[in-house]
Amino acid sequence: MTSSSSPSQDNKRSYPEGLRADALMEEDVAWSLDTDGERDGDQFDRSERAALRRVAGLSTELEDVTEVEYRQLRLERVVLVGVWTSGTAKDSENSLAELAALAETAGALVLDGVIQRRDKPDAATFIGSGKAMELRDIVLETGADTVICDGELGPGQLIALEDVVKVKVIDRTALILDIFAQHAKSREGKAQVALAQMQYMLPRLRGWGQSLSRQMGGGKGGGLATRGPGETKIETDRRRIREKMAKMRREIAEMKTGREIKRQERKRHKVPSVAIAGYTNAGKSSLLNRLTGAGVLVENSLFATLDPTVRRAETPSGRLYTLADTVGFVRHLPHHLVEAFRSTMEEVGESDLILHVVDGSHPAPEEQLAAVREVIRDVGATGVPEIVVINKADAADPLTLQRLMRIEKHSIAVSARTGQGIEELLALIDTELPRPSVEVEVLVPYTHGQLVARAHADGDVISEEHTAEGTLLKARVHEELAADLAPYVPAPLV
Repeated sequence: MTSSSSPSQDNKRSYPEGLRADALMEEDVAWSLDTDGERDGDQFDRSERAALRRVAGLSTELEDVTEVEYRQLRLERVVLVGVWTSGTAKDSENSLAELAALAETAGALVLDGVIQRRDKPDAATFIGSGKAMELRDIVLETGADTVICDGELGPGQLIALEDVVKVKVIDRTALILDIFAQHAKSREGKAQVALAQMQYMLPRLRGWGQSLSRQMGGGKGGGLATRGPGETKIETDRRRIREKMAKMRREIAEMKTGREIKRQERKRHKVPSVAIAGYTNAGKSSLLNRLTGAGVLVENSLFATLDPTVRRAETPSGRLYTLADTVGFVRHLPHHLVEAFRSTMEEVGESDLILHVVDGSHPAPEEQLAAVREVIRDVGATGVPEIVVINKADAADPLTLQRLMRIEKHSIAVSARTGQGIEELLALIDTELPRPSVEVEVLVPYTHGQLVARAHADGDVISEEHTAEGTLLKARVHEELAADLAPYVPAPLV
């Protein structure tokens, strides 16, 4: 009797024990949906089995990133928020516009900006709980990943506002510190910025998870260390930061010594010094290049140059002096930076004349003048004579220039870009530089011509006549040179 077998029965044919493994490896081994399908599940190609599979919904970013390997570097997308407590609405808008310029300088992309009218910032969330929820909606709508507050926030305010908006929150101080960290080039500049950052960071350290747990206290003689809780991890971090700050202060003090030696050398040779101070992006470096040809970096950005630059210059009458470019100032300059850069800002306090540069094309140049003078007062340079240099006169409103020159009696309008007013500024510097105190009239033999050269370099020559006996010189000189010229005072005629 012939029996017919089903396909499933054919697939269940038996093999000798030695051939079973070989049969399983054959490509044409029969496969049963009923038996093998339930056991193996869905089948994948070899390439699919070897590939990493992306699991959607795990990204912590606001926009999902599909290919991490090919993701491009993106700028931070920020929303600005300010509190209007005093002044006019225009003043608060100017302050937020400056914050936007600072954010762009730091490399961020500004998406939106909001201002709230309050008597004073909220102690908990800076703008109040209700406005913080509205800010959260704006962050979600714009797709921002950072909120920047126009003011200095306390540690509690930062944490509370972040808990509401669910993105990173930084304040104006942290933003300026970040810009300084990007632009610092010299060893001293980097050390000063690092010190300011640690001063800012110290009270704002946070503990996450286990970092708040206490370490075991030290047992007597270094035993099992089970005699009580010791300091927390966050306390250990604070102690390390304080140690680094102490080390940084020592290094800055050592660098300060070298600059003081150079300054004393200039004073010993009686070389007058002029310091350029002013608001950031007012054109200080451009003015230095125009006056001395220094070749300092000029860029249309805030805090483009941080390290002080000292160059030699000469007045139209031939008097030598030094011209120093200093770090730019800004409204609400963090006190951490003022302290860290105090040694650099001493160039302003030790100078004989300050060229206070202000941007004549700025919407509120009077506010720039007030902000810079506040910092000058902090570094103890209020007694130094000052010339207000209104820069960018070619782009400024003529009415603004007239108003500034009417308010600032000792001022001059120039354009570092076109050269307008530079000759007048040089003549004004020549007039304002301190003059030697001793007037002499001497007959210097030709064999001592170096004394005449010193009078021309360090003093103010009034008249000079060459006679048969020597050079008849009338000049105003310093006391040291007057003592060297004393033997050559001609005897009075009888």
